[in-house]
Amino acid sequence: MKKPILLLLGIFVAGMAMAQQRNPHFDPAVAKKYNSPPNGMKAYVLVILRTGSNTRTDKAYRDSCFAGHMQNIRNLVAAGKMVVAGPLEKNDHNYRGIFIFQSSTLAQVDSMLQTDPTIPEKIFVPELYEWYGSAALPAYLEVDDKIWEKRGN
Repeated sequence: MKKPILLLLGIFVAGMAMAQQRNPHFDPAVAKKYNSPPNGMKAYVLVILRTGSNTRTDKAYRDSCFAGHMQNIRNLVAAGKMVVAGPLEKNDHNYRGIFIFQSSTLAQVDSMLQTDPTIPEKIFVPELYEWYGSAALPAYLEVDDKIWEKRGN
């Protein structure tokens, strides 16, 4: 009689150990604000920009393309489509920068990238990846505009 009880107790304890942990800090209002699924993760599209084949050095042309690039980033952020954008330091892979889009559709992001003049002009070549991250990633944008004093372009 003791063996079945011990076996059942062992199964119960093992089941409890494998049960999902509840987050003691969970805030349903915050989860709702960021449209978070129960696990707190959601799909995004990560874009890595690489140096493209355009080697044109005309300063006015390049300045115009990069001004359009920066304006496009601002437009996509304002529209709630882009969450993160930033350059990368010089590296051996010719990676120039990253974007993270609030979309799980590669085709949709590829279409949005065409509004950036550096992409069709082949100054940058984008690589798109499906990526999962915290559903709270957009919270970064809520503070970003409040922490910088001076910024170029």
